[in-house]
Amino acid sequence: MSPLEIIAVLFNILGVWLTTQRIRWCWPVSVVAVLLYAWIFFEVKLYCDMLLQWVFAVLQGYGWWRWSQGYSAAGKVEVQRLPRREAIISLVAGLAGAAVLGALMQRYTDASAPWIDALLSSLSLVASFWAARKYVASWGLWVVLDSAYVGLFLSRDLQLTAALYAGFVVLAGYGLLAWRNELRARQRPLPAGVEGVQ
Repeated sequence: MSPLEIIAVLFNILGVWLTTQRIRWCWPVSVVAVLLYAWIFFEVKLYCDMLLQWVFAVLQGYGWWRWSQGYSAAGKVEVQRLPRREAIISLVAGLAGAAVLGALMQRYTDASAPWIDALLSSLSLVASFWAARKYVASWGLWVVLDSAYVGLFLSRDLQLTAALYAGFVVLAGYGLLAWRNELRARQRPLPAGVEGVQ
């Protein structure tokens, strides 16, 4: 456990918590977190995860832009339901990306866990894209991915990072419930006589 890993963990916790609260400052905070983890993953030869952090840095800008639109009256982001067609297309793209990335890592690098690293990294891009688009389902995918990441990081002797991802499982579960409740509340019809009340 290094001081760099401790700092990265703290930034990650703050970024995910802000995301669960639907506060758009989650995106710049997360930029710092992903850049720190890019270096950490390089050091332990999880190259797919290292590359993923660089892509995440770019996605933070996309998320910031998307979350700058569509606020509720309370000043929080309005979440959406994931369309079935988009879910299928993005999951198939994620699996195809994992196959290509895994093969490249297996053949051309000394990656420590090329296939599982590629699969988790590729599907993490899908989950991040869904989160940037404000889809409630992003949290369900994060629960699955973060659970798998716990085992991967334990295998690479990153105990603090594994503990962080175990915490992410809990935060993702909380995010899923909170976003689902917000979506349901927004879709619930107003009682008679309150139309037009803001």
